Amino acid sequence: MRKYIIGVDNGSQSTKVSIFDLKGREVAFGSWKLKENLTPEPGRVVHPDDDLWDSIQIAIKKCLNNFDGNKNDIIGMGICTIRCCRALLKEDGSLAQPIISWMDVRMKDPYKHEDNNVKFVTSTTGYISNRLTGEFTDCASNCEFGWPLDLDKLQWSQDDEVIKSCGLKREMLFDVVKPGELLGKLKPELAKEWGLPEKLPIIASSNDKAVEVLGSGINSEKSVMISLGTFISAMLYREDTYKGSPKSFWPTLACVPHKYVYESNGIRRGMWTVSWLKNILGEEITIESKKLGLSEEDYLNLKAVDIPPGSDGLITVLDWLATHTEPYRKGIMIGFDQRHTKFHMYRSILEAIAFAIKNNVCDMAEEVGVELDEVVVIGGGSKSDLLMQIISDQFNLPVLRKEGSSCGALGAAMCVAKYVGFYETFDETIENMVRTEKIFIPDEDTYNLYNSINNEVVKHIRIHTDEVLKRSYPIFK
Repeated sequence: MRKYIIGVDNGSQSTKVSIFDLKGREVAFGSWKLKENLTPEPGRVVHPDDDLWDSIQIAIKKCLNNFDGNKNDIIGMGICTIRCCRALLKEDGSLAQPIISWMDVRMKDPYKHEDNNVKFVTSTTGYISNRLTGEFTDCASNCEFGWPLDLDKLQWSQDDEVIKSCGLKREMLFDVVKPGELLGKLKPELAKEWGLPEKLPIIASSNDKAVEVLGSGINSEKSVMISLGTFISAMLYREDTYKGSPKSFWPTLACVPHKYVYESNGIRRGMWTVSWLKNILGEEITIESKKLGLSEEDYLNLKAVDIPPGSDGLITVLDWLATHTEPYRKGIMIGFDQRHTKFHMYRSILEAIAFAIKNNVCDMAEEVGVELDEVVVIGGGSKSDLLMQIISDQFNLPVLRKEGSSCGALGAAMCVAKYVGFYETFDETIENMVRTEKIFIPDEDTYNLYNSINNEVVKHIRIHTDEVLKRSYPIFK
């Protein structure tokens, strides 16, 4: 009899839910887009209403509606949620305030207690775990930055001063478990509503990026994973944490307990920039794509394939969301002339994504001292053959796209497979549950062109544009 696992991937733009068999083959999928974040005042970014939980409920129902198997054969659910967020909860586990996004400036500081309705402070994993199970449990690997976590034990620090330094009290914290361990059992009322087995185990995974590393099959130190999402970054898998003070990356916890991933500097609002351009272009893109029976993205990719590499000199700088350390930076497109069309703009954005993440990866690889031999690309952007080929041409390396709708959902499901004992190790889950869909091979001439553009233009743009933007910032901030 076949058994199945539900994997939940709750990201910044949408929630994706997949059902897999124990060989990692996706048999059903459902998703739901999150609402736009709210910015009630400059620097503050929150998720509206109860949007994270609502999106998860809807995506689970949509996935189950697409499932043709026997729901009684589902043996567990793994959950993967957005990292670096903060959920402030009342005593009953409900939201005291909207969930604070990772983009909110408050996330760089210790928690500040300003609302007496707040009894618990937890991550998105803790919040969703509580909604699913009623237990007050969280995943240690999603409580790293700004939390009083003992990294050696993956438990809360026993030092009250460490907890206090995070602005917290011990009674505000949920219990934490390691990736691949039990968060709790599905609430009876949810099991009944969704038609799932009673006491279905809900299993911890990690922060969303680390789960994607597992779900993309990265367990070699010469492979790098690029995640094309709202926040674009790249990650190396490592056995040990970095000794020293890294400049171009930061070590973070892997989905495999007591292992690490090194994450490069990233691109804020990366793939979101594509959505921004689609909205700017308006109805024409929607109408033309429908005529051809294509999605808007597929239509843009189809047209942009005919634009030459380098977009006829149109260069984009992806600063659509500035950091708090360089608040003056803004997004830039430079080099327009009469040749340029909306499809040049689209391709230029894709090339900018590839330039930025390539330079960040190269900085990280040089600092770590590793020579890469392959790139695995995941996330919504990986569905674009054009973007995948651009990345391959810029890195001059094979670029792999993995099977399935969500590596985050697969990674979460792999944690369940490990928990139930179907596989003994995480390496074994990778060997049996991860598959490559397509490999993109670089073109040497295109690589040489991109390398010239990168070294002669892209790496030098901000030296000049920063000075102009510093002048305009006080006027338009």
